[in-house]
Amino acid sequence: MLQQFPRTMVGGVSLPRILIGTNWLLGWSHTGAAADKGIQERFQKPEDFYPVFRAYLDHGINAVMGPISSIPLALDAVRYAEQKYGQKIIIIDTPSLDVDDNAEARARANATVKKSAEAGCTFCLIHHTSQEQLVNKNKEEITRLPDYLAMIRDAGLIPGLSAHMPEAVLYSDKNEYDVETYIQIFNCMGFLMQVEVEAVAKIIRNAKKPVMTIKPFAAGRTTPFVGLTFNWNAIRPCDMITVGASTELEAREDIEYSFAALEHRAPNVEGRGSPVNQEVLGHM
Repeated sequence: MLQQFPRTMVGGVSLPRILIGTNWLLGWSHTGAAADKGIQERFQKPEDFYPVFRAYLDHGINAVMGPISSIPLALDAVRYAEQKYGQKIIIIDTPSLDVDDNAEARARANATVKKSAEAGCTFCLIHHTSQEQLVNKNKEEITRLPDYLAMIRDAGLIPGLSAHMPEAVLYSDKNEYDVETYIQIFNCMGFLMQVEVEAVAKIIRNAKKPVMTIKPFAAGRTTPFVGLTFNWNAIRPCDMITVGASTELEAREDIEYSFAALEHRAPNVEGRGSPVNQEVLGHM
């Protein structure tokens, strides 16, 4: 058996500290339409996803994050991997909810939550595009958030927030909303982060619940070695990093970089190829 990745507890559920990311499986590259299309062309059927899932599962990394219940191909890919590998994958679902303040919208939101439960998800983290519509900076609260969290609890799911806006973590903690975890963007480049890296690092360190960090490579703007070494040394033992990959080898390399960072050793990976390698590298 390969070395198993460390785990943490979130809402009474054991999770690996690496979570499987889905942007580079579903076509959200954050670089351009051509890259998005390339990803979508590579992953067209459930079995296309399996080599990547297998790389994570080999190390006990059995939790995936994304809008899984909203995308039939994503859910089919998870189910295929579970059957092929023989292990359950914990789904951290991030659905968008209709948060308009009327009965019809609440009914649609509740239906979306129930769909997440019917898909077999364990966690339901309200997508940032939904919950951030409700953030009131003046009152330091997230208006009507408890209504949606109650929907999630009533459906038998574990609630959380996708909090791209760092204030959402602060306001949720302050008002003691019924959430068990947060998603927060965190990377050494400050990519898509709304305030300085140092400020977000402090918010993560002080959060009352475990934090699932995302975009450690800043969508390819930094290397996996740099991004993962930074993140693993900045977050707490209870926190996690969501690591996306588009090939099996990328996933295995990222896992090794993560082990190395946590164990404070050099990573055991092959050097990068180059038409003319630097001479100094030949002596290392």
